[in-house]
Amino acid sequence: MHNKIATDKAPGAIGPYSQGIEIDNLVFTSGQLGADPATGELAAGVEAQTEQALQNLKAVLAGAKLTLANVIKTTVFIDSMDDFTKINNIYARYFAHEPLPARSCVEVAKLPKGALVEIEAIAVKK
Repeated sequence: MHNKIATDKAPGAIGPYSQGIEIDNLVFTSGQLGADPATGELAAGVEAQTEQALQNLKAVLAGAKLTLANVIKTTVFIDSMDDFTKINNIYARYFAHEPLPARSCVEVAKLPKGALVEIEAIAVKK
């Protein structure tokens, strides 16, 4: 049995999916864009979108009573590998605990709404 995670502190789903799913002691989040939860509008620029995407990720995790410290794996999708350093610098501020989660980062052809970054996570209840 799995439970849906839903919060109004992160943007609602823009398709047929949940913000997150909890099963046993694992939580899987859907990818979070750098969109304002209140308006759905993307922040301006890759750094602001990365910051907002991580805030949205924190909010979804909080909906499952978890924090970024519970994250064991992330996947970061980016519009351009040229932005890797900018995104990485912001990401490092949010994930400063040990052990750091495993991570994949891939450049993609296009993201929803023309976003520049999208971040998803897998977290474990400790």
